[in-house]
Amino acid sequence: MLDFELPEDLRVLQKTVREFAAAEVAPFCHAWNEEERFPHELIPKLGALGLLGMAIPERYGGAEMSLQAIALVVEELAAVDGSVAITVASHNGLASGHILLAGTEEQKMKYLPDLASGKKLGAWGLTEPGSGSDAAGARTRATRLDDGSWSLSGTKTFITQGSVGGTYVVLAVSTPEKKQHGITAFIVERGTPGFRAGKVLEKMGLHASDTAELILDDVRLADSQRLGQVDHGFIDTLKILDKGRVTIAAMALGLGYGAHEAARRYARERRQFGKSLAEFQAIQNMLADNATELDAARLLIRRAAWMYDQGQRITLAASMAKLYAAQAAMRACNRAVQIHGGYGYTREYPVERHMRDAKLCEIGEGTNEVQRMVICRQLLSRGELHVPHVLA
Repeated sequence: MLDFELPEDLRVLQKTVREFAAAEVAPFCHAWNEEERFPHELIPKLGALGLLGMAIPERYGGAEMSLQAIALVVEELAAVDGSVAITVASHNGLASGHILLAGTEEQKMKYLPDLASGKKLGAWGLTEPGSGSDAAGARTRATRLDDGSWSLSGTKTFITQGSVGGTYVVLAVSTPEKKQHGITAFIVERGTPGFRAGKVLEKMGLHASDTAELILDDVRLADSQRLGQVDHGFIDTLKILDKGRVTIAAMALGLGYGAHEAARRYARERRQFGKSLAEFQAIQNMLADNATELDAARLLIRRAAWMYDQGQRITLAASMAKLYAAQAAMRACNRAVQIHGGYGYTREYPVERHMRDAKLCEIGEGTNEVQRMVICRQLLSRGELHVPHVLA
């Protein structure tokens, strides 16, 4: 595919992460996924490379990278393994990102260094069994007590790093009558009385990524554990999700590109009817469509990341990038499996794993249907449907 010109620092970063993924992830990721085992041994290596504190300022031990750089890292990891990519993306963008956005200086000094180094993994608790896209349906309650402390009770689900995390950001309803505008965020540490991980979920894909329930049973927290203003958690969440949609889009792109490259190699090597698969026009058409759609997704992602780094609002651009990249990845993975034929349906080749992993990108960080709602609302609210003007 086309190689867009990157600044020197991003080219060096890309090369470094690509070499790391080839040496430290590629030889082991098949076994991790088959065993459905979280790769604890990889975490210190990711931390040492600076990939667990990518957005965190240097004064807190982070690497302080741009969103363009973060998206590039996630893409390179996902091209090899989606489970590692989502671990890195969620750790950096959700729990760490929320503390960086809304935390006090004391909270940042206390929690960010350990998150940046990988000494502790971060997890972010928004989704509940009865509320996914509908945040207003959340039932986890935060009750303020007479002494100013808080009691949290409820259940969260689909929490990435849920059973392996050390520092959690949990969203709870503090003012029920205000619905989603009555939600407050809290920092909860592993081992806090009343707080524990529930069952680890069995998933279609991303088998080496930890996804679990969180149980909160009268969890007592000092007000110093409150993250941000009371009833301001949902507003902060929207900002976090805008940025997170860019990294999930990058993850989708990496998965699609990894499957595409595997299919391209296979098409050149596999012979049928006396010639390589790559000589058949039907195969050529699939490879051409993959390359075109994935490059289009890359452009949308880079635009959204560049806008964020320039301090611009990215709600529309991020949703466009996430929606298109997720769809392009699923199509690319589907075609890659088809090019492999029967072998593509086996676990011997990575394309079936990429396809299962990519499905999450159409669901996580806001479903495709939610992205379309966001996109249309943004277009209509600005009174102009011509996209270049909207983004100007």
